This record gives sequence, structure tokens and C-alpha cells, in this order.
Amino acid sequence: MHTIHTATSDQDEPGRYEIRLKGQLEARWADWFAGLSITWEDSGETLLTGPVADQAALHGLLRKVRDLGLPLVSVRRIEPEPAQRPDDNP
Repeated sequence: MHTIHTATSDQDEPGRYEIRLKGQLEARWADWFAGLSITWEDSGETLLTGPVADQAALHGLLRKVRDLGLPLVSVRRIEPEPAQRPDDNP
């Protein structure tokens, strides 16, 4: 049996993503990933985090990662934390 997943409406909406790479991305590449935060972790991995306009932009980022030759560990869409309403305070 095959399952076909259809596109959902939120796939072309802006979102925040976390792209984890094996290895240390050199600081000189920061301009190439403009708009994303670059975090170097003690584990030796690099974390790119930030807003991505849509799926086309995400694929463009992944092409850049591929072109750098750093192994891709994971790509994760980060759901925004719900805004706390003033009346929610204890």
C-alpha cells in the first residue's frame, strides 16, 4: 500500500527552521546565510536558525548547505511559542 501526502496550506507560509550541520561552519559564510543565526555547539555541530520565507527558500538554503559539503544532520520546523495573554498570568 502506498500513501500519498498532499500539500498543506501552511507549507508555503513563512516559518522558523532549525538546520543542524555536522562540523563547524566558518564565520565567513554568515553573509551567505543572511537572516539566520549561526550557533557553534560544543558537540562540533553548527545550528542555523531563523525565518524562512517558504519551501522554495528552504530548498535554496539546503542547496547552499550541500554546496559547502557539510553533512546535514537534521532540518526541523520550529513552531512559534504561543503568545502569553496578560490575563494568563498567575
